[in-house]
Amino acid sequence: MRGEEVSHATLRGLPQVQRLLETQRAAALIAQFGRTAVTEALRSTLDHARVQARAGGLVPGAEQLLQTATTMLAARTRPGLRRTINATGVVLHTNLGRAPLAEAAVQAACEVAASYSNLEYDLDTGRRGARTAAVETLLCELTGAEAALAVNNGAAAILLALGSVAAGGEVIVSRGELVEIGGGFRIPDVIRQGGASLAEVGTTNKTRLADYQAAITGATRALLKVHQSNFRTVGFTAEVTIAELAPLARQHGLPLVADLGSGNLHDLPGLHEPTVPHALAEGADLVTFSGDKLLGGPQAGVIAGRKERLDAIRSHPLLRALRLDKMSLAALEATLRLHRDDPQRIPVLHMLAQTDAELESRAAALLAALGLGATIRTEGFAGGGALPEERIASWAVALAVPGLSADELARRLRVGEPAIVGRIVDGHLALDMLTVSDADIPTIAAAVAALR
Repeated sequence: MRGEEVSHATLRGLPQVQRLLETQRAAALIAQFGRTAVTEALRSTLDHARVQARAGGLVPGAEQLLQTATTMLAARTRPGLRRTINATGVVLHTNLGRAPLAEAAVQAACEVAASYSNLEYDLDTGRRGARTAAVETLLCELTGAEAALAVNNGAAAILLALGSVAAGGEVIVSRGELVEIGGGFRIPDVIRQGGASLAEVGTTNKTRLADYQAAITGATRALLKVHQSNFRTVGFTAEVTIAELAPLARQHGLPLVADLGSGNLHDLPGLHEPTVPHALAEGADLVTFSGDKLLGGPQAGVIAGRKERLDAIRSHPLLRALRLDKMSLAALEATLRLHRDDPQRIPVLHMLAQTDAELESRAAALLAALGLGATIRTEGFAGGGALPEERIASWAVALAVPGLSADELARRLRVGEPAIVGRIVDGHLALDMLTVSDADIPTIAAAVAALR
């Protein structure tokens, strides 16, 4: 027969939607997903089958069509944002959501999400209250600041700080600190969006106190110190510290703003990252930082410092657009309480404090559960734009499944439920114990077993 006749004959072999809906398997799907969704999935599946048939492809049977519709329905109900096991060894992995919340923070967020709350209501007076009062009190206690404010992310914090103190004037920044971080976020752009202009001083590798002094004019509104959070300049270098800049700022009546980024509140053993309390003690008027990095909380931005500067920021017209929602506030408050009472219950700090023996033991436990692979030495990172040069000694399981390349093995684990993300090391998929918990081991073992 001619091609057109073959095509028509092939199409006639496809079952009708109604016939498929009358099958027992379709009835089970209808009970789970509803008749409308199942009907639409079957129609879409048949449409695709017709296209393939016209192109000379094989005609699928009823069971195959129902299986395709089942897969389609399952994909429609699977959430786009879902749980992922981070086996990369990067603790604050930006693409994987940065800091996982402590259980106390999760419970706090769930509680206020499922009920009404006193978000902006003073229970003592029965009048309107301050949205961020609880977290501000804790932030002042933990940092030594006179006042503090929490907004929806770190970029918002620096934007508000500069927009409040420097709008209409100049902000002086070292050339070596004009950084760009993820998503194209650039300090020069933030300064301009805040209504100020940029005055660069020094060179890429060396800036001295005299450079700042020489750049101060009647148009200067602030001095800005930016921590090089996601890179380092090494070799023939020099920079001016907050302690050195503070007297110069006072001499000229200028605010000194420090953007620390990572939100480190403690001197972490073995890690060299500036802390917020130290920056304030050295003389910064305002310090900005993120909530979901070394602070270990939800996405948030914090501004801490002198009360008169924070009072001015509270009246900024952008504040309402950048405020935190109730669930983030609840999670942030719970995280800050843990910083005060029991920091090791914060997952990020716990991961960074793990001993070599703990990591090796966990790698051995995963290897035993998998029944294949080998334990190897690895190096992890804090991530999230913190400690870019600091490598963290760790252990991993180098995994190989017969018949699967490392890339294909990585892909299959990524698309599973839950998703498991590792990294390729020397031609093997490495699952790093720095970011894998004991509770993850049975899940990983089951996912790998399903591939064999």
